[in-house]
Amino acid sequence: MRYLKGVSTLKYDEARCTGCGRCMEVCPHAVFEHAQNGDRAKRVRVTDKDLCMECGACMQNCAFGAIEVDAGVGCAAAIINSLISGGEPSCDCSEGSSSSSCC
Repeated sequence: MRYLKGVSTLKYDEARCTGCGRCMEVCPHAVFEHAQNGDRAKRVRVTDKDLCMECGACMQNCAFGAIEVDAGVGCAAAIINSLISGGEPSCDCSEGSSSSSCC
């Protein structure tokens, strides 16, 4: 399932990646795949950041700190839920916000 464009908090540091593939094993949405060119074939790449549901499984299983995501925040889910319920799509986590937020 593809979420809304540009809301995922996923950050991937290719320089820290060793290509172990653990992130590919645990990601429920196939956000990662092995890169196919030159030396980068030993590493993974992000296929589509907008597939990320921010579960945090990749980050928790990366022993090399190559992946960061605000796990549990569920920004994409909050935006989708607010759209479904007819509210304003927002990922606003500020105190007193009346939007369907991620916090």
